[in-house]
Amino acid sequence: MLGSASFAALSLKPQAHGATVSGALPWKAFSADPPEPVPEGQRLFFTEAEAELLSAIADRIVPADELSVSASEAGCVTFIDAQLMGSYGSASRLYMNGPFEKGLATQGYQGSQTPAERYRAGLAAIAAHVEAQTPGKAFAAWSADEQDALLKELEADKVTLPDGVDGQAFFELMLKNVMEGFFADPVYGGNRDMAGWKMVGFPGARYDYRPFVGQHNQPYPFDPMSIMGNADWVRKGG
Repeated sequence: MLGSASFAALSLKPQAHGATVSGALPWKAFSADPPEPVPEGQRLFFTEAEAELLSAIADRIVPADELSVSASEAGCVTFIDAQLMGSYGSASRLYMNGPFEKGLATQGYQGSQTPAERYRAGLAAIAAHVEAQTPGKAFAAWSADEQDALLKELEADKVTLPDGVDGQAFFELMLKNVMEGFFADPVYGGNRDMAGWKMVGFPGARYDYRPFVGQHNQPYPFDPMSIMGNADWVRKGG
């Protein structure tokens, strides 16, 4: 049963507080958790040999053409390198304890290796397979047709890679990460000069583009915007 004090509390009217702000914003952009831009060409995880191999593979996934630059030119390898040095590479946000059993195709990866471990083992296995096929000639030196043929075989699970590496699963991982790097915000190292966004006409992280939502099948009239904003917004001279 409620006492008199409880009834008194229930009878109190809620109070609202407000403030008038003018002349300046009451907060500073990115002050809570600022994204750290990945420097162009930064290399923290991959060795030079690994980066060369992945660049060649990525450039067959997204080759340069009249629509855009290639994956490596867009910074996809830099993007993946940075991701593998972070929480994604260590799988720190995923449950990684056993038992480990092969799941259904719809369940995704079910193995014990982190993405960083999968890249290290997968690239080494592809390099070893290439060396066995063409001694002394790296994958990057193969013709485009030869490169495409191997990647198609990996995708179709028709190649047995050494050391028990699942070639099909590793190809799917690289494909996913290259696409992420090509279309992610440039602050993360990929999508250099917003090449991916420009190719598909994506406006990026602009604050408001409601006037254009109903303009179907019409090109967006402005350049895309990164989450880091526009250099023209930076106040000069304090």
